[in-house]
Amino acid sequence: MEVEETGEARTSWCAAPGETHTILYDHAGKKRKQDPAHESVTRIIENDEEEEEGEMMPEHIKDSEEPSNKRVKPVAKSNSLTGVITPVKTPALKRFGQSISRSISFRTDARPLPPAPLRSRPKAASFPRRRSSQCWSDTVESHDLTAKEIKRQEVIYELTQGERQLIEDLSLVKKVYYEPMLKLDIMTESELGQIFGTLDSLIPLHEDLLGRLERLRGSEKTVGEVGPTLMNWFPCLEAYVTYCCNQVGAKALLDQKKHEKRVEHFLRLCQESSFSRKLDLWNFLDLPRSRLVKYPLLLKEIQKCTPPDHPDEDTLPDALELIQSIVAEVNKKTGEAECQFYRRGLTYLEESQRLPEIQQSRFLYCHGELKNNKGQRLHVFLFELALVLTRPGEDRDGGHVFNVYRQPLPNALINLEEIPDGEAGGGGTFRGAFTGGNDKVKNCFRVSSRGRSKAQSYSLQANDSFSKQQWITSLRQAIVQSRDRTAHTSQSQLCPHPDPALYHIAELSLSSDAEMADHTSR
Repeated sequence: MEVEETGEARTSWCAAPGETHTILYDHAGKKRKQDPAHESVTRIIENDEEEEEGEMMPEHIKDSEEPSNKRVKPVAKSNSLTGVITPVKTPALKRFGQSISRSISFRTDARPLPPAPLRSRPKAASFPRRRSSQCWSDTVESHDLTAKEIKRQEVIYELTQGERQLIEDLSLVKKVYYEPMLKLDIMTESELGQIFGTLDSLIPLHEDLLGRLERLRGSEKTVGEVGPTLMNWFPCLEAYVTYCCNQVGAKALLDQKKHEKRVEHFLRLCQESSFSRKLDLWNFLDLPRSRLVKYPLLLKEIQKCTPPDHPDEDTLPDALELIQSIVAEVNKKTGEAECQFYRRGLTYLEESQRLPEIQQSRFLYCHGELKNNKGQRLHVFLFELALVLTRPGEDRDGGHVFNVYRQPLPNALINLEEIPDGEAGGGGTFRGAFTGGNDKVKNCFRVSSRGRSKAQSYSLQANDSFSKQQWITSLRQAIVQSRDRTAHTSQSQLCPHPDPALYHIAELSLSSDAEMADHTSR
């Protein structure tokens, strides 16, 4: 469900630090009585443009305005001559300067400035920056449904509207990005094919579901049974396997092409246009994946609002199980494609760095930027079976490559140590690299390994505490699963091969002694 952030804050006066001057107004905007000690108050107009506009107004209009309607600016952020004015005694020169600043600020007897030229307002955008959020209740004049059934109709309507908006966005991507870039020769057809993938084939899929959902709406704009429709349509989402697997390489190529002037200029103009809603091209290309993972959430909400005696009560659990299995399959295939993509991007400086665990890994737990104890920024990959530290670089074509740094560590041999905040955790070099030698070290951990050749140890620092916790959680999971896999492999190698003559025993049933005797006699 989409959540829009709303908020409104209004500040009418902000005194400088250390001052106690305030002006109090009631709800009507009239000034309240205050302490005489608080009478000397200087109000600061937010900018000169507003002051000049005030001068151009007739005197009788200015007198009728309430002081609380003027926008003011905190003293600490003002660059005008009216600085911090304290109520204590000041030298004559300062008092003279303050009187000048007051006359400039209020412009009571000062010579009026020439009228400022009128500025033409920018033309209203023809496309909305945000979509208007509409509920199911807004589309019907009256209904006699229970609160639970209303909630169910709202979720189904959200599902329908989400399909409509996704179709609009995917069509916009094709019309505004793909076709112009191809026609203007900003990218080649091959490059655009890699970046956009099978996006064009997804539009008919969602148009099909939208048509089915709209046909379910009755005369009173309510939807009865939705489970069978979703059960029949969800298998179409297997097309997402191809699209999502392609996204890893598509993102890398798009980032590479953004360094070209023509591409960067075109994409920037599109993002600044109102039709884009301030989204860049990748935000649009990632919309199908975001939509895919939302289906289980919407289905759970529909199921939660469905009465026990409703026909959907039997089909919705099956539909939910089906979509969850499809999402899991897409995630699995995408993880494998991501792992293969980054494996191909590794550049080994020494042959000893080519661990078999790297090539045997089928997915990535996580990857991202960390700093070592020398203050160097590294891109670290936690593969299924190995931890690889790299330095990012570029190849001859401007593509991203990752130069393997030091010796990779097999996950089964890793020892993980969390370094508490404030400890040096590696000597003065570690402290000095991250903090300049004065502050405390934060968000650090250490990985070490005593493996096939010599001991390896790396102290690493994450960007923040959340990132550190993600790395530690992923490392623990990778270590446990790798050790279990190693133990299982070793155990299977130690077991002797069974005698082929005894294979038939595995097919025996223990239901009766007669069956056993029969098999033995054979």
